[in-house]
Amino acid sequence: MRRRDFDFDERVDEWVEYYLGNGPSLVVFLVLTGSAFLVGVSFYVHSDPSLSDLPTFLYPLFGDSPTALALLTLSAATLLPNLGRSVSDAPVNRPLAYLHTLAFVWLVKYGIWTFVALNLRPDLYVGFSGAALWDYWGIMLTHLGFLVGAYLVPRYGATTRGALAFALTLALVNDVFDYGFGYYPPLKYDAGLLLAGITVALSFVAVALAARAFDRLDRTPDGNTVPQKQ
Repeated sequence: MRRRDFDFDERVDEWVEYYLGNGPSLVVFLVLTGSAFLVGVSFYVHSDPSLSDLPTFLYPLFGDSPTALALLTLSAATLLPNLGRSVSDAPVNRPLAYLHTLAFVWLVKYGIWTFVALNLRPDLYVGFSGAALWDYWGIMLTHLGFLVGAYLVPRYGATTRGALAFALTLALVNDVFDYGFGYYPPLKYDAGLLLAGITVALSFVAVALAARAFDRLDRTPDGNTVPQKQ
């Protein structure tokens, strides 16, 4: 095959159809994302501050990466009732649009945030010792997976203006909680205004990317919702 004949988006669609449209592979995907969520929760249980320092209802705001993984797991789990049909024919409605949009925004935001946060102070993270292999390279690699997951969600989901506005509002509330009250993800240095400003900017960037990546839902005269291509 000549390089110019290769259609990356088409190949991704084929991959999504094959792996997320078949029961065994979809279950494996859900087990992997669910396991990654538990690893993330364990990190925040043993961090300082930790989940035990907060009321339960604030856990999703503190555990930013586990929240992203939980949203991805829930988003992909909505494909289970669609097994046997094309992934592109998965049901779309407004509640699902909110879920898929939140998953995308959290995955993009905290996938990029982790890269930025660790590389603002590379002297504290980069290395090849036993600890650095996980503290830098391991975390970087796993959070790259967030962006891969985010790329998959618009293949079966859709969004609305309300879902985008809701995602932006929650992302900014999360930013206030993180930097206004000092509950940003544990780092080896104080976040400071620079990282806080970058995080707020990432909230807008992630929502803008969601607006471009997803089809929009539109309501037909009979009251049904259908995705509209951008």
